[in-house]
Amino acid sequence: MTDKLDLQSTDITSLNIEKIADLFPNCVTETAEGKKIDFDLLKQELSNEIVEGNKERYRLEWPGKREAIVTANLPTTNTLRPVREDSVDFDTTENIYIEGDNLEVLKLLQESYLNKIKMIYIDPPYNTGKDFVYKDNFTKAGEEELFESGQKDEYNQRLVANPETSGRYHSDWLSMMYPRLKLARNLLTEDGVIFISIDDNEVHNLRKMCDEIFGEDNFVSELIWQKKTGSADANAISIITEYILIFARDNSKLLLNQDEEAHDIKRFKYSDDFLDERGPFYYDNLDRGTLGYHLSLDYGVEAPDGNIIFPNGRKSQFNDGWRWKWGREKLEWGIKNGFVELQKSITKEGGWGVYYKIYLNVDNEGNNIKRSSPYKNLIQGILNTHASAETKAMFGNSGIFSNPKPTSLSKKLSLIGLKSDEIILDFFSGSATTAHAIKQLNAEDGGNRKYIMVQLPEVTDEKSEAYKAGYKNICEIGKERIRRASNKIKEEKIEKAKKDGLFAEFKDEQDYGFRVYRLDSSNMQDVYYKPQDYNQGTLDLFADNVKEGRTAEDLLTQVMLDWGLPLSLPIERKTISGKEVYAVAGDSLYCCFDNDIDEAFAKEIAQEKPLRIVFRDKGFKDDTAKENVKQLLKQLSGETEMKVI
Repeated sequence: MTDKLDLQSTDITSLNIEKIADLFPNCVTETAEGKKIDFDLLKQELSNEIVEGNKERYRLEWPGKREAIVTANLPTTNTLRPVREDSVDFDTTENIYIEGDNLEVLKLLQESYLNKIKMIYIDPPYNTGKDFVYKDNFTKAGEEELFESGQKDEYNQRLVANPETSGRYHSDWLSMMYPRLKLARNLLTEDGVIFISIDDNEVHNLRKMCDEIFGEDNFVSELIWQKKTGSADANAISIITEYILIFARDNSKLLLNQDEEAHDIKRFKYSDDFLDERGPFYYDNLDRGTLGYHLSLDYGVEAPDGNIIFPNGRKSQFNDGWRWKWGREKLEWGIKNGFVELQKSITKEGGWGVYYKIYLNVDNEGNNIKRSSPYKNLIQGILNTHASAETKAMFGNSGIFSNPKPTSLSKKLSLIGLKSDEIILDFFSGSATTAHAIKQLNAEDGGNRKYIMVQLPEVTDEKSEAYKAGYKNICEIGKERIRRASNKIKEEKIEKAKKDGLFAEFKDEQDYGFRVYRLDSSNMQDVYYKPQDYNQGTLDLFADNVKEGRTAEDLLTQVMLDWGLPLSLPIERKTISGKEVYAVAGDSLYCCFDNDIDEAFAKEIAQEKPLRIVFRDKGFKDDTAKENVKQLLKQLSGETEMKVI
């Protein structure tokens, strides 16, 4: 298709900027109005002397950074509404799937999940010029913001294209990522860690931004993932890798898992027939010249022929930098218990050597171990073609979701950063690869890892394979993937139990469920937040401060978020004195949003002695009943904290 004529004269300024960019690319910068020349830098380039200008400082700057910081700090009155019909095992599961803009969701999770998330993994838009970025603009209100320029639809989307030709190409991407990462940091545990997938386009900026948000000292590593073996259509260098940046909440408290398959089993080539439980072993020299000299570790060891052995084959004690790894007492213990052997030296002709055995199944203290090594910063053997094969196997079509990550990559990262009973958060969850990976890991090792997935319900293109298959937005794909993955894992477990002859005793206690929540505006009328904006006559129009159509479960969710309770807590529905009551985590929180609450109800519920209880302000029989209920709870259940909405 031919490009349209712009029907305007040549933009001379833009042409001149491009000419200067050819000569001095470092002098072209991004501003709020697009690409501009940094005249201070240009002056410096054209002078042999230092030109005074703005004060220099070492930090990452871009137009819109201050607005991004403000965006992260702005409060929200939005809430999450439960979607039971899309959930699986809603009442018992500890897994969460949230539909909505991740910036707003992260704000809502700040109290309930503050310092509770052990690991975050995100695969955000890479800013390739073809990606969409979020348009975070909170300066406009109401319907104007929702439908401005058609950027938002019924799913409340606000994604805009970010082409490479944009004058704010890097700035818009940075402004999108900054507030989300800033809020995400608050959710990590003290020993928590975040993994972020990225490619060449923004890895340099992402590293600098994370240095600022998490602190330079909390940089852990930059993993290199070989995602493919070659690229036939490459113009110059074939790009076969991507990057995964790792930052800790506090590096001094971070303890990553070890790679239990990293050791070379071929190295363990010797065995002690009488010590089978220790497994095979290999020998290593007990003397070292790289650990730092200590006089107490430079002593003589008597050989079988009466000769005295010193480190490095010396004949006497002498500080040449070499010493034994172990002290005298431990060495004697090692010889006595078969952990140390004195042999004619393999490397020092005619002399003796002291060798200790490195066993597969025990350490050098005699403790049983599962030998492991730190993970390497290079990931190989996991290709992006594996993801396409997975999608095809699950949906019968590899084109249902574009550019998914392989489940095996998410599993690998989870094995590095997550223990078997901790929570992982993915707030760019896409097709829910992370949730799929966690379910597989739990199936393999019996773990109880929990996940929180967050995804904007981005509408699928009408021409796409996903749309043709009936998936109107990405969230529908993600939820269905979790369901199908769960069913497949269940079936595989049953088949294995049958094959092993254990089907009669088979009990599957894995959590296959997930609670679905959807981001929405507050359950409360505007008058609830700004009563000062209404006069008495207007207030009389509001028979209730709760919006029409909002359910008791909607209100319960907003109360849980407001009170800082995790959304995964068990919820039980009870009937007390004829009223419906929601009990969260036993007696942690009781909520009753029915009408005609009176003294009789207060007396009965006081026997339950809940820690907190919440009613609707309009739910009391009358004002007198409201005050009496409050006083009765104080008298009969003194520890109960009562609030109304």
